[in-house]
Amino acid sequence: MPRFATIDIGTNSVLLLVAERTAEGRFEAVQERAEITRLGRGVDATRQLSAEGMEATLAVLESFAREARELGAEDIAVSATSAARDASNGAEFLSAAKERAGVTVEIISGQLEAQLSFAAVYSDFAGEAAGPLLVLDIGGGSTEFIFGNPAGHVEFRHSFDVGAVRLTERFVRSDPMSPEDRARIESHLRDTFKTLPAPPPASVLVGVAGTVTTLYAVRHAIDPYDAERVHGGTLSVGELTALVDRLCQMPLEERRALPGMQPKRADVVPAGAIILLESVKALGLDGCRVSDRGLRWGLLEHRFGAGAARS
Repeated sequence: MPRFATIDIGTNSVLLLVAERTAEGRFEAVQERAEITRLGRGVDATRQLSAEGMEATLAVLESFAREARELGAEDIAVSATSAARDASNGAEFLSAAKERAGVTVEIISGQLEAQLSFAAVYSDFAGEAAGPLLVLDIGGGSTEFIFGNPAGHVEFRHSFDVGAVRLTERFVRSDPMSPEDRARIESHLRDTFKTLPAPPPASVLVGVAGTVTTLYAVRHAIDPYDAERVHGGTLSVGELTALVDRLCQMPLEERRALPGMQPKRADVVPAGAIILLESVKALGLDGCRVSDRGLRWGLLEHRFGAGAARS
């Protein structure tokens, strides 16, 4: 069976997916990996990718591209999102990626990012959802909301410039987070999300990306991380409220040691948890489902699925 790979370069992390396309046109994972490189460190303030962030990300990109080829990937699609979109020196990063890893990185729009995340969720959850699907993709630099109908057509999508890294850098001044820092984040999010339309009746919200999966893993002490135990889980508003309270009151070193926590993500998880809780509240829902499959799966279908146009 033919194999293909996607690499998702986000503000906070880099994710690899190598998958086989079956005779029926479905994709089955061969390898999935993730590394936190913080490409977007400082971008909110400087509008520049830092030398440290670029070097860490390029090193992982080289490693992931080499691994994908060794596993027999015929082609590799690489996307970059919020940090690369916002940075004035994004072209420098793209050139270095081509030279060092032999891949072409596409900086995708927030709208396409939302569409691809929805496609990944729809393929997994449409059959079990009682109503329309809503997708929430919390990244390091941006957060996407996507509303779809039961037939899989996107009816609303919007990318907001709020993410776990961006809000941590902008608002958090103490460790543990002070009540004043938390209040500023909550106020900013409530103001940002007030433009969201009301979701359709009986909507099912599905959260994707590292913030959501990490919160579920911490809530259930899943250590080491197990995608099969995380994917398809549920986080209620009550559980999210308790998680936000706990994480915001806990010093960084204690957060790093929590079962289920990725230590490199521990500094930005409180802000990410607040984004998730405020998103659920803004939509007037009582919780969300959890997906371990995000943009990289949507990109796989978009670029290499049976109906995809070959470039």
